[in-house]
Amino acid sequence: MQTRISICIAAALLAAPAVQAQQLSEPEKAMVSYIQTNEKSSNELLQKLVEINSGTRNLEGVRAIGKIMMAQLNDLGFQTKWIPMDDVKRAGVLVAEHPCPEAGKCGKRMLLIGHMDTVFEKDSSFQHYTVSGNTAMGPGVNDMKGGLVIMLFALKAMQAAGVLKQTDITIVLSGDEEAHGEPASISRRDMIAAAKHSDVALEFEGTARVNGVFYGSISRRSAITWHLKATGETGHSSGIFSESKGYGAIYEVTRILNAFRTQLPEKYLTYNVGLVLGGATVDVGGEGISGSATGKDNIIPPTAYASGDIRTISNEQTERVEGKMRAIVAEHLPKTNANIEFGEAYPAMAPTEDSRALLRMLNGANKSLDFPEMPELDPMKRGAGDIAFVADYLPGLAGIGATGEGAHAPGETVDLSAQPINTERGALLMYRLSRIDAKADLKSLYPAAK
Repeated sequence: MQTRISICIAAALLAAPAVQAQQLSEPEKAMVSYIQTNEKSSNELLQKLVEINSGTRNLEGVRAIGKIMMAQLNDLGFQTKWIPMDDVKRAGVLVAEHPCPEAGKCGKRMLLIGHMDTVFEKDSSFQHYTVSGNTAMGPGVNDMKGGLVIMLFALKAMQAAGVLKQTDITIVLSGDEEAHGEPASISRRDMIAAAKHSDVALEFEGTARVNGVFYGSISRRSAITWHLKATGETGHSSGIFSESKGYGAIYEVTRILNAFRTQLPEKYLTYNVGLVLGGATVDVGGEGISGSATGKDNIIPPTAYASGDIRTISNEQTERVEGKMRAIVAEHLPKTNANIEFGEAYPAMAPTEDSRALLRMLNGANKSLDFPEMPELDPMKRGAGDIAFVADYLPGLAGIGATGEGAHAPGETVDLSAQPINTERGALLMYRLSRIDAKADLKSLYPAAK
């Protein structure tokens, strides 16, 4: 009788259900049991990963994480390969493929995205994993080694339940998400290629939690650097503002920055100034994060420099704002000149109705697990990420990984009690994606509430 009920549930799932609570099928119960039983093993793997420094520029450390992940994925039946990224001075990319044994009979083709690097390089004072109660602290424990473990144990649970074999999954783990190699046409080549033969993307970066409420992310803003250089006539300060000497380079940069402040504001846009230098001489460090200037109070400064970033909700907004900034820069003060350049960007992942339908599907899993519904996260509350490179090709969720605090800062933590919660809902989501028609429209399967 129980077998018949399970078959009926699976058939209903395949028949395009609305978002509603579904009983856990027998495979889903087995997945949940596996995750709960193996919580200790999950945390032990997390500790092992965190204790290996894998700062973006510690190439050997990133490769060491890659070897562990490859071994784990090989055990799950994935075909793995390591793609070196020497041309962009980064460690490399791990690609793992689990092709469907019967083409077209494994539901949605899934692309799982993550990264193996952290912001904490070998010279950081923050290096080790510690635990206090349900809180683990360590470099990258939240961003995103906790997410790597969640991804692995969700897949392990599917294998234990006998359902992983009937899936079509590609995993792409970058070794340089915190500072991607340039050009992105090389460093994100394999991720984009995988997106072109997938149907949905699931990024295992952090699952946001605000005031005790877990949130789902369907969008990420861009991250684009800009560099502003200004020049002007120099001479004795008594000639400032004169017809022959003009305003000098520092006033020109000041004019531009103030115009940015007053003329650019719009919804979902932020623009920051991170560094300003000006004087008789300016020297900007090789990576643009430091510099020096010389000057005298009675000399009109001939050179000035400023840099910062902009963050946008869509690539259309990026183009529009960059155009406004160029126009502002072009309105020079007398006897000055200036130009602005934009660095290679993390693109934007704009919110879409297809991604919202995917979030509703995740909330269907939450209901089945008796977990609260996850509202849509305001994109202003998180930064840029790898999933944006593939957002033009397929819908996705931008964070179904670990939950913690203080990412990118010494003292970064993860909530160990949330690890099995995030793993369970991730496992159910992937299983249910593998059980629906590959050509089904998610918006029809999981329509918005009227």
